Amino acid sequence: MAFELLVIVVSYLLGSVSFSVLLARLLKGIDIRQYGSGNAGATNTLRVMGKGPAILVLVLDVLKGIAAVWLGTWAGGWGGWVAVACGIAAIIGHNWPLYFHFRGGKGIATTIGVMATLCFWPALTAGIIAILAIVFTRYVSLGSLIFVALTPVFLLFTGFTAPELWGSLIIAVFAFWRHRSNIVKISQGRENKIGSKVKEGNRVV
Repeated sequence: MAFELLVIVVSYLLGSVSFSVLLARLLKGIDIRQYGSGNAGATNTLRVMGKGPAILVLVLDVLKGIAAVWLGTWAGGWGGWVAVACGIAAIIGHNWPLYFHFRGGKGIATTIGVMATLCFWPALTAGIIAILAIVFTRYVSLGSLIFVALTPVFLLFTGFTAPELWGSLIIAVFAFWRHRSNIVKISQGRENKIGSKVKEGNRVV
């Protein structure tokens, strides 16, 4: 039991590595949480720093989720509670990072890594629909919410374990909670669309 708890803690610490914050400091000497939407994630990195850094942040954040699930799988077996808990811990770490005063992102890229590792086909199907939604609406937040909402639905039509199903539902609740302000902005037509850029020093609220 102590070992399982240790890998969950390690997964949180792994998730706490905020690549958008680190990359913004390295390349521009800024705290990305003071620019754009104020979010430490790939979408805001795209808005503030451009495509190259955003793609790098996206890939690294996804890899955090993949690594956490594999760590949990190594400790507790495939599709078990330890693997799911490690994935959730990585997402929590991304959202509330220990190293950066608990001010992180919204966890979607890390969620993609977690869900794609736990349940690849349901996550892929939900991901395709989410990408189409982003293409047509240009709202990344809407696509993110569609992804986390549909993944547990598609999971029901495949072979799944109870930890995977409950884990996907917990992750969906996390995502909707973190995106609550985005939901309000979408309903009011004020949400930032992908590709919108801001000048340094300007913060979109």
